[in-house]
Amino acid sequence: MGQMLIFGMGYAASHLAGRLRARGWEVTGTTRDGRDGSLAFGNHGAVLTALRSATHILSSVPPVDGEDPVLARYGEAVALTPATWVGYLSSTGVYGDTGGAWVDESASIKGRRLDRNAADAAWQVLRSDVRVFRLPGIYGPGRSILERIVEGRAHRINLPGQVFSRIHIDDIAGGVIASLRGPAGVYNLADDEPCHQNRLVEWGSAMLGAPLPPLQSLDEAGLSSAARAFYSENRRVANGKAKRLLGWSPRYPSFREGLAASA
Repeated sequence: MGQMLIFGMGYAASHLAGRLRARGWEVTGTTRDGRDGSLAFGNHGAVLTALRSATHILSSVPPVDGEDPVLARYGEAVALTPATWVGYLSSTGVYGDTGGAWVDESASIKGRRLDRNAADAAWQVLRSDVRVFRLPGIYGPGRSILERIVEGRAHRINLPGQVFSRIHIDDIAGGVIASLRGPAGVYNLADDEPCHQNRLVEWGSAMLGAPLPPLQSLDEAGLSSAARAFYSENRRVANGKAKRLLGWSPRYPSFREGLAASA
């Protein structure tokens, strides 16, 4: 079993850590403040010590204030570490809007967030053994449309033809684990059934026996700028490369199975 160092023990990374520990791995993670036994990201000495002993390194830290904090502070050390596997959790947002068309890893990078585009590209060239995982909307237990429905925060938006891909946290962990024995490269980890967000709201409301939110325009819904940005892009994310080269397939191929497992 290996020793995994994870930068950024957030929602998806913490789930992966649990899967790895169940397999006998030693997992060390960083957080901003070193909570729950993790390393404080700013504790330079302790993090460098962990880097030197890690066999595998994963960053799940997104860009902050225009730069990737892991690359800015520890990029040189990651590049030189004797670890045999390095991974980075990126975003399918780097593809930008495709007008609902399918997009795979060969597509150009033209997302709205230039810092996210730059981080994705920088991790790819950091070392020859890097795996970059491009993720769409992430959901799972405690963080899905079900909670928003219960809390009255779910919206049905009147945007015909709008399509999104998504990924359950367990399928992110499954893809990363599959890549431990697979080739380096860029991989989309997404489900098999991109669809309109309204279908999740409708399915989740039926699951919970809750009334459907009204169908509204973006302006009527009063969404935050971040939520409106979510609806400004429209794409279907292809996952065939990960299936072919990693032998991975989503345990939850659509939102139906994923929401059932998230209830």
